Amino acid sequence: MGLIAELREQVKTAKEKDPAAVSAFEIILTYSGVHAMISHRITHWLLKHKVPFFPRCISQFAKFVTGIEIHPGAQIGRRFFIDHGMGVVIGETTIIGDDCLLYQGVTLGGTGKERGKRHPTLGNNIIVSAGAKVLGSITIGNNVIIGAGAVVINPVPADCTVVGVPGKIVKIKGERVLSDEFHRMNLPDPVNDLLIDLKSRIDLLEDEIKKIKTNKNI
Repeated sequence: MGLIAELREQVKTAKEKDPAAVSAFEIILTYSGVHAMISHRITHWLLKHKVPFFPRCISQFAKFVTGIEIHPGAQIGRRFFIDHGMGVVIGETTIIGDDCLLYQGVTLGGTGKERGKRHPTLGNNIIVSAGAKVLGSITIGNNVIIGAGAVVINPVPADCTVVGVPGKIVKIKGERVLSDEFHRMNLPDPVNDLLIDLKSRIDLLEDEIKKIKTNKNI
């Protein structure tokens, strides 16, 4: 795909995924996510054609301008959109499918100094919410939602929702995880659910102890 066609698709994607998008002119001039992706398409092409130095040089300049760091080696599919974008980091061996959406502060990173494939592989139609971290050479299946602030270090199958630190699957295929009424800003809280369950158990035990003490007094 040529740069003009890529730019048109980026503008169309921005309009579809960002309700604040007003016009193509505004998107082209002001959307840092679009700027970062056009820059990445250029640097990735240069890297594939074994051009030295310049891919990293251009990507670092784009990082300075946009606040988004995408390594030239990352493989990114079509209709990929970064909303706002400040602080987004995408590592060298990251693979991202089509129709994915990232928010500000997302990291698709490694876990150490290992070589080879050390960054995540994301399938199609994935949402990674603000501040989430997806780390290591793990695979995230299609249609996954990763909640804000989650830290995902284990593979996630398709059609799931992940929240928490470390990331836990709280919605699974068959439970309408991608229904219209479900929204990534209204995610379950597994830790809170566990605490509520523990409190109810403690209350039950305290009632039993009180009954035992009462019977003894009688």
